[in-house]
Amino acid sequence: MGGTNFIHGFHAITARLRLDAKSVHELYCDITRADPRMRELIKLAENLKLRVLQVDARRLDGMAPPGRHQGVVARVDAQRRHVSLEDLLDGLKDAPLLLVLDGVQDPHNLGACLRVADAVGCHAVIAPKDRAVGLSAAVIKVASGAADSVPYIAVTNLARTLRELKERNIWVVGADAEAKEDLYAAQLPGAVAWVLGAEGEGLRRLTRETCDQLVKIPMLGQVESLNVSVASGVVLFESRRRRMAQAAAG
Repeated sequence: MGGTNFIHGFHAITARLRLDAKSVHELYCDITRADPRMRELIKLAENLKLRVLQVDARRLDGMAPPGRHQGVVARVDAQRRHVSLEDLLDGLKDAPLLLVLDGVQDPHNLGACLRVADAVGCHAVIAPKDRAVGLSAAVIKVASGAADSVPYIAVTNLARTLRELKERNIWVVGADAEAKEDLYAAQLPGAVAWVLGAEGEGLRRLTRETCDQLVKIPMLGQVESLNVSVASGVVLFESRRRRMAQAAAG
């Protein structure tokens, strides 16, 4: 499948230009903006021989959510490079560190999760095709480039995918507020797939039952739960911290 669509926002467009400039067809810029940030983006696009069009705000509003595009929209290839989970895992040299999202439907949460995954060096974000937001334009904007740097793999059957990960000796750990085991006291192997649930619902029953282990993030204040992107950061960075400590210890 081919075709094109639009992405918007300075971070998302700059990241796409730097990571995959050939997939960008045109850059549309608000004709009334001439600030340093806009000039820098236009210079980058022109250095890449990309067509830059100065247009009015109304035209931009027709391509992207009005008031949220920051005055920049790019027309890009709609078909991102497909990466299968099997190929990705076969190509890894390090122990896999994966983030599995069980039905996250808020685009801001998914975008923030992708940013966290990029920051921690997560190898992929996995989510079901159904009951999930997918890589919408809003997600790509919030992700600030991470939607291009972190593979996002949509699967048909999440429980089956988790079982396949287990067959590859990847430990499947669910973050669950009702779990008895504390994150910081839990024994965790090197190869881990962290599973987090949707906003307000947590892990679905079948997903929970498929996990090898359930742990909770200790909550010391009055708040009972964390946003899924914040929780993702806590558990992923804890895994990364342990790997760094193990490597330092030799």
